[in-house]
Amino acid sequence: MVSTGTDPGRRLLWPVGVWLLTRLVLVSAALRLGPFSSEDGVDVSVSKVYRGWYDVLSSGSFPHDDVSWQYPPGAALPILAPRLVPFLDYAHAFVVLCAVCDAVVLAALVYAARYADGRRSVAGVWMWVVGLPLLSTVPWSRFDVMVTAVAVGALLAAGSRRVWADRVFGALVGIGAVVKVWPVLLLVGTPRGRRTRLSWVAAVVSAVLVTVGFLLAMPGALSFLTYQGDRGIEVESLGALPFHLARHFGWSGHWAPHDGSMEFIGPYVRLVARVSAALTVVAFGWLLLWRVRSGAGRTEAWALPDAALTAVLLFVVTSRVISPQYLVWLVGLAAVCLLHRATTQRPVAWLVLGACVLTTAVFPYLFRDLLGGSVPAALLLAARDLVLLAAAVLSAVRLWRGSVPKTVPGGTGEGAPGTAGLSGP
Repeated sequence: MVSTGTDPGRRLLWPVGVWLLTRLVLVSAALRLGPFSSEDGVDVSVSKVYRGWYDVLSSGSFPHDDVSWQYPPGAALPILAPRLVPFLDYAHAFVVLCAVCDAVVLAALVYAARYADGRRSVAGVWMWVVGLPLLSTVPWSRFDVMVTAVAVGALLAAGSRRVWADRVFGALVGIGAVVKVWPVLLLVGTPRGRRTRLSWVAAVVSAVLVTVGFLLAMPGALSFLTYQGDRGIEVESLGALPFHLARHFGWSGHWAPHDGSMEFIGPYVRLVARVSAALTVVAFGWLLLWRVRSGAGRTEAWALPDAALTAVLLFVVTSRVISPQYLVWLVGLAAVCLLHRATTQRPVAWLVLGACVLTTAVFPYLFRDLLGGSVPAALLLAARDLVLLAAAVLSAVRLWRGSVPKTVPGGTGEGAPGTAGLSGP
């Protein structure tokens, strides 16, 4: 992912060309066109689940009777978005809109790599171009690519020197958080002082306005809060690994469809769920400690996207659910990190790409085998989850070393933290 040469315009022709070729194949596959046509049609998540939610939302209410609806009210926006493409049926319109968001992210990354100062790298463009295809057709069959586009836009806006940059960053973060929560973690790396105040206020205002708008317009906007609390341990999460092993040694539990996902049910599941929740709290505490200790380190241009990737990784690995589409978030955040030559997250990005490959090996190709107790499928899943865990730990360590001032005996600092040696692999 390290580019050579001096002309960024010429170097960008290669990733754009690869993007065109890979999207021609994979978007066609997601649409089930040409050689990819199938009697089953577009992915069931779009054609059945999303379409069912669309019908309910179109009637003027949230699907509050459906326990699989576990999203903030803003999630109605991407579900209803196919209305913008009235000449296509719902499923095909949804995939097309996801492809448009993919193209928008590419254009934004290309613009940042081409026209920003000389410290920008083409590696970020390559990360996006290569990362999504490693997830097969999943990115174009889930609305996560739409949320990721908002998050990438927010981070790129924050990197601008314009007077409106922090307000736009905060507003986009607030909108993204009302759609799928995790973009709120982008706020963790904002520089102290005026920039934090502007961006945090903008995030709160935009989130409140969208939420209140839905509360006034449609009943059931906050039903997701109840259903989230009932979630167990999804079979692809890090917390599920002990149960994949235990089922071969007499464990009396089993997996079953629950709250819209495949979860383990049985002895010790609730205990592991509580441990996962506790680890999430610990991760949040670490992020607060980093924010307090980093100080001037957060003024570096790379600090905001690097902190965002670290925060999201920590919350992904401590989550009770690690769905394949979560990797779309990580690819997008890693792409913004790699635009900065001084980023601390370069080796983390390689681990994310490895996790994408392992994710696709398990889902969709070996998912039924995994549910059936296949040892090879479970080992691949364990490898994927452990790679993500390693990425989260490495990300946190490198972020800390790159941004927290070192101390010397007597409690005095050594000045602003350096990043020498952290930007290479």
